[in-house]
Amino acid sequence: MHLSSYEDLRLRLFSKQITCEEVVRFYLERIDRHKDDNIYITVFHEQALERARILDRKLREGENPGKLFGLPMAIKDNISMKGGRLTCASKILENYESVYDATAVTRLEQEDAVFLGKTNMDEFAMGSSNENSAFGNVPNPFDKNRVPGGSSGGSAAAVANGLAMVALGSDTGGSVRQPAGFCDIVGLKPTYGRISRYGLVAFASSFDQIGVLARNCDDAALVLAVMAGKDVHDATSSYHAVTDYTAEMATVSVEGLKIGVPKEYFPESLNSDVARIVKGKLYELRDKGAELVDIHLPDSEYAIASYYILVTAEASSNLARFDGARYGYRSEHSEDLSAMYVNSRTEGFGREVKRRIMLGTYVLSAGYYDTYYKKAQQVRRVFQDRYREALAKVDVIAGPTSPFPPFGIGDKIENPLEMYLADVFTVPASIVGMPAVSVPLGFDSINLPVGMHLICNFFEEGKLLGIAKKMQHSL
Repeated sequence: MHLSSYEDLRLRLFSKQITCEEVVRFYLERIDRHKDDNIYITVFHEQALERARILDRKLREGENPGKLFGLPMAIKDNISMKGGRLTCASKILENYESVYDATAVTRLEQEDAVFLGKTNMDEFAMGSSNENSAFGNVPNPFDKNRVPGGSSGGSAAAVANGLAMVALGSDTGGSVRQPAGFCDIVGLKPTYGRISRYGLVAFASSFDQIGVLARNCDDAALVLAVMAGKDVHDATSSYHAVTDYTAEMATVSVEGLKIGVPKEYFPESLNSDVARIVKGKLYELRDKGAELVDIHLPDSEYAIASYYILVTAEASSNLARFDGARYGYRSEHSEDLSAMYVNSRTEGFGREVKRRIMLGTYVLSAGYYDTYYKKAQQVRRVFQDRYREALAKVDVIAGPTSPFPPFGIGDKIENPLEMYLADVFTVPASIVGMPAVSVPLGFDSINLPVGMHLICNFFEEGKLLGIAKKMQHSL
């Protein structure tokens, strides 16, 4: 069953060529065949089939179908679904069952989407390779010896392998966009506040956003439109009007498009194949009428440092709730309450999570708060001002998604600083809260995917996806 897009699927469903149940069975069978790839932590076999039968009956009885009728979706395992496991790929939540639905899940189900299962990830969304999962790593779809990126590596691999048509991920500093770049798909992080975070397990609350992974920009736009909008359960969600992203995409033209190209995004250390492919696409757009504008984003080298100070500080606070007392893993090797807290967290958290909690606690401690945390917040404001200034002159800022193609499993796990640099180009958009997308451009000299990273101004998701669609190579 070849399905190029949701539009293709929807036409075939409504013309009675196929049924929702047949579609869901097809995807579930593929998931079972790819079981060894460790992409899904939980698969909703019976629930998804029952949901499909309900939708088929709805169509037969002439009820109005939802905007995403029959769309088979995967969901990252840090997004809450009532009655299902919510592990965050961590031992500390291995057997926890969620007691409510995330707002994004509720809105998608109201429009008749079908969830196939929960995908693997870096523990508590902390990582760039999916190697930090308590349930084991996920291989890259194009080379099983390489990583799919992280932390939404399972969601990206699910879409790339045809185990879901669209998947939800979460993006804190690049966790949707970087794995999208590594897996040759589209990965969208919307403006901060565009999608409710209610039901998304917090890593760094002022950065986290639910994002969309899809094979094309049209599908990403449809799913975004359903999830977007103010939510009374999330005070950080925005009242900004939700527009018709698909219609906005159609208005984008390459002719006269101003593309900002920062020299900081093309350092000498950039992988030569990545530089060649990204620049080649930019030159191709220039030949079609776009204008390439050289822009300067000074002090970009401080983005990673300020980002990791801020997110570890927030992680230290957010993860304090996992103490073994109320829910989740509780150590059996404790003689008193204090030992229970210490042992539960020591045994339940993985190495990277512990590292970030310790760093965050340190930068928030008396004597270091002003030196590190306060200074990083000041740097964040400087970045916001500079990106606003840049986007007042151009339509979009463009560069590589990652400084290198997918790397080997185990290559960087012992060097956290080198691992953190995988997000060097995606972090700035997260710091400023602007929408950004990774769009697939093609493959390097050894057939590994390369992605282009695009940033637009606040709440310009339709324009951003329209530009990305003009750049995407044919799948």
